[in-house]
Amino acid sequence: MARAMGCVGEAIDAAAQRDPAAPAVGAPDRKDLSFAALQDLTARSGAALAGAGIGPGDRVAIVLPNGPAMATCFLAVAAHACAAPLNPAYREDEFDFYISDLGAKALIVAEGSDTPAIAVARRHGATIITLTESEEGPAGAFALTTGMPDGTARRAGPGDAALVLHTSGTTSRPKIVPLSGANICASAAHIGATLALGPADRCLNIMPLFHIHGLIAAVLSSIAAGGSVHCAPGFNALKVFQWLEQVDPTWYTAVPTMHQAILGRAARNPEIVSKLKLRFIRSSSSSLPPQVMTDLEAAFGCPVIESYGMTEAAHQMASSPLPPGARKPGCVGLPAGPEVRIMDLDGRFVAQGGEGEIVIRGPNVTAGYENNPKANAESFPPDPDGKGGVWFRTGDQGRLDEDGYLWITGRLKEIINRGGEKIAPREVDEVLMDHPAVAQAVTFALPHDKLGEEVACAIVLKEGETAADQELKDFAARRLADFKVPRRIVIVEEIPKGATGKLQRIGLAEKLGLA
Repeated sequence: MARAMGCVGEAIDAAAQRDPAAPAVGAPDRKDLSFAALQDLTARSGAALAGAGIGPGDRVAIVLPNGPAMATCFLAVAAHACAAPLNPAYREDEFDFYISDLGAKALIVAEGSDTPAIAVARRHGATIITLTESEEGPAGAFALTTGMPDGTARRAGPGDAALVLHTSGTTSRPKIVPLSGANICASAAHIGATLALGPADRCLNIMPLFHIHGLIAAVLSSIAAGGSVHCAPGFNALKVFQWLEQVDPTWYTAVPTMHQAILGRAARNPEIVSKLKLRFIRSSSSSLPPQVMTDLEAAFGCPVIESYGMTEAAHQMASSPLPPGARKPGCVGLPAGPEVRIMDLDGRFVAQGGEGEIVIRGPNVTAGYENNPKANAESFPPDPDGKGGVWFRTGDQGRLDEDGYLWITGRLKEIINRGGEKIAPREVDEVLMDHPAVAQAVTFALPHDKLGEEVACAIVLKEGETAADQELKDFAARRLADFKVPRRIVIVEEIPKGATGKLQRIGLAEKLGLA
């Protein structure tokens, strides 16, 4: 089981010392990279960065495709400087915003890449570093070319920023979230403890590696536990069973939309499913419909562990326990690392079972947003019990039940205000998901000239199924109060998703041409 390390370099060293020949990083159809090789790769990368004048605290933007080299590059940079992974699909103006906002000192790109990030980085005076992946070597092996001789590497310490990401910025300018080595290693240890990760575990990563979920839950938690992470080149529902067969993982982690796509193809791959030795499946980054959890467990014969995470917490905050602990469908489980409480609008804790905003504090939580005193004042209230310290307001509404399990009832910014009546979209989603023809349901606010907001829902039907919008409204009306029943139902082929595969409620009315 993982012990919290102070920094990324220390975590790699500890795993290499335990078993240098053990696999650390892999990929479908590739040889594994051992912990000894990862340790050596990290040291050589640190020397190359030092030769370019890059050390602890310096920000290095990384624009690489998903895969093992992206995973090992993140680890190597985070061990010596501050990794700033960016979505390779960004356009030039988006790169301009992020590279400028971060003050990136260097940019790492793949050899031969034509990404517009290169021209942007040059305009901002950042050093361009080329990563050449070893085609013949093990997964994740690479060399960095800086155009300068190697220097003496300096390790980043626990208090140095190791990873910096932006918030999603769906309703405002994205905020910069710096995470120290201590933050991300604490979160990796929390995940390792929750999932009882060890050297025998093999994680298949299908999450993008410019997002906190894949970076910490899949990559760093595996490395810190002495297990291995096997990186696919992004998510592809048509290839995922082939990857599962090749990697033979003990677990994988994904967002609910990915799980639904995998579930939709499980019946077509019975031989592969029957041979799998999955210890568990993990879901995070958005709410997992209870129906999907039940169907996944039935299809794969293993528990589905739902976890609750966000960037500001270096990912994990709560999680369903492994058996024999109880898993409650629709619930994100028990506090799994940081302290978790429920706070009212006046900054006071509510009684057990009461609803309010979920707040957290712990070693995995960022010390604050960068250069944003207003957001920090709003998001980090003082301890209402007067014991000192601050809490972090997650922006999520929820409650802790009699067993201490955390239930998320909605994102505060996503709550629909229909003429003064407050509706949690997730409640409507879960009712409609029980209809036999519904594959996905996302409820959202539709602007209304008199009520302010009206309830609307986008529906994806199961393959070969049909259902009229009135039928779905009538189904919902049998289980929901009248004011919660969607007045507008839109049946679509696909619901727009964010870069990480998460379904997004905010702005959905505009994206669907309804507002």
